[in-house]
Amino acid sequence: MTVAGGGRPDAGNTGGAGRGTGPKLMRMESEPAPFLETPRLRLRDCVEADLDRLLALDNDPGVKRFIDGGVPAAPETFRAEALPRLLGRGFWAAQERTTGQWLGWFELRPLNDAGWEVVELGYRLHRAVWGRGYATEGARALVRKAFTELGTERVTANTMTVNTASRRVMEKAGLVFVRTYVEEWPEVIEGSEEGEVEYALTREEWRRTASG
Repeated sequence: MTVAGGGRPDAGNTGGAGRGTGPKLMRMESEPAPFLETPRLRLRDCVEADLDRLLALDNDPGVKRFIDGGVPAAPETFRAEALPRLLGRGFWAAQERTTGQWLGWFELRPLNDAGWEVVELGYRLHRAVWGRGYATEGARALVRKAFTELGTERVTANTMTVNTASRRVMEKAGLVFVRTYVEEWPEVIEGSEEGEVEYALTREEWRRTASG
């Protein structure tokens, strides 16, 4: 799970300006049509014009605490490795719906090329907007869209065991704990000895919960 304090990257799960730069109020010209809107959020494709914002997000050590321990992202490496991934299928820039404030990004990404049957859920948001319920609002809406519009059968998400905040978001979005596991990562960071956790939700489970 690519989260704002969540699962570790696989070669560039992410998200320039200076370190710790907060979100800015602005609307970009020729923005893509929204992928999803909620009462407070507008999710759209990430575009090249988002580069500085995405890099600034990845240069916030608090945001990357549970990704790589907060190591700054080198602009050249970010542009070559992380940006193409974020501009690809399944990553959505998040803006405040009424003001256009750029908040970060969400992930609803198919795990194979065949379709949307199994998707990974994630997010990465500026610290300045943590604690306002945006992560939960976006995650719940993406889960609903996956099951009602995209033909998804299973939503999965992963994070570090010690990342309790992101685990709460998963649970509020309806995902259920599946397992704890250990993987080898290039960086050893505090808490990694506790391993990672996987959460998931199937369409049938979601239907039962939604109807109940």
